[in-house]
Amino acid sequence: MAPDATSEQLDAVVDTVRGAGGSAFVSRGVHRTIVGLVGDIEQFQTLNLQTFAGVADVVRISTPYKLVSRDNHPATSPVNVAGVEIGPATFTFIAGPCAVETPEQTLAAAYMAKNAGAALLRGGAYKPRTSPYAFQGLGEKGLQILAEIRDEVGLPVVTEVVDAHDVDTVAAYADMLQIGTRNMQNFGLLQAVGSIGKPVMLKRGMNATIEEWLMAAEYIAQRGNLDIVLCERGIRTFETATRNTLDISAVPVVHALSHLPVVVDPSHSGGRRDLVVPLSRAAIAVGADGIIVDVHPHPDQALCDGPQALVDADLDQLTAAVRDLPPLLGRRLS
Repeated sequence: MAPDATSEQLDAVVDTVRGAGGSAFVSRGVHRTIVGLVGDIEQFQTLNLQTFAGVADVVRISTPYKLVSRDNHPATSPVNVAGVEIGPATFTFIAGPCAVETPEQTLAAAYMAKNAGAALLRGGAYKPRTSPYAFQGLGEKGLQILAEIRDEVGLPVVTEVVDAHDVDTVAAYADMLQIGTRNMQNFGLLQAVGSIGKPVMLKRGMNATIEEWLMAAEYIAQRGNLDIVLCERGIRTFETATRNTLDISAVPVVHALSHLPVVVDPSHSGGRRDLVVPLSRAAIAVGADGIIVDVHPHPDQALCDGPQALVDADLDQLTAAVRDLPPLLGRRLS
């Protein structure tokens, strides 16, 4: 639809498509509204939708992920998270503790992130872990801590949701909802976050192909939400020297296939503090739209992923990389 299309013009298109026996899926982003049509292509061609008021363009898309396809929208679409833009013109640094443990620990990590140049604060209140005996997060208490610290530090919050029943609760506190690697194909959860009206960060499943990742994003978009940021966080391979294998090639591949921004998680892919800075530099160089990094004031005491959390000198190196490298590629910092 055209940027200035009215709701009445949108309804006319949807009603016409449905009247012809097709399905119309309306997805809204900050800058555009797209109507995805599913049904008889020949019947749709007889409708002459290009002539309808408010319609900017009609495109036939052959890929299975229609709404998130670059065929649908040739330019990368920026996503706005409480005033912070993630997209092609910017580089967005996201940092914070992997897990919210205490108000004091989270506040200290939040100031570490802000002083390092982060524009968004990440922190997990719900933690899906491989072991049922590992720390599972503080739940809503953790969300309350994040909201209080957002008000004090001034960084919008990105946090994970792991169950469709918790989407409303998490959305009440968070500025952006994160879907973790283990839930990438939790289709009920994807549909729930697609209906909530908040930006979503979708991490790639550790065993997922790029097409499966984009199809998961399509589940979110089909429910009306185009404000999706993809996150490459490493995939499972035969290699055991790192926690996961960072698929750095996924960034340009996805940029060629989809209009969604792509960020990289060097913390969970490498799993080691000494790898975070070099992997971050690689992410910047290959064209990632941002990075999401773990920091912790006392990583040796962390309840979750302490070995990969940055402190002191390593964080200083990352700050320099985030400050100096994106402008060389024509990007400004969010």
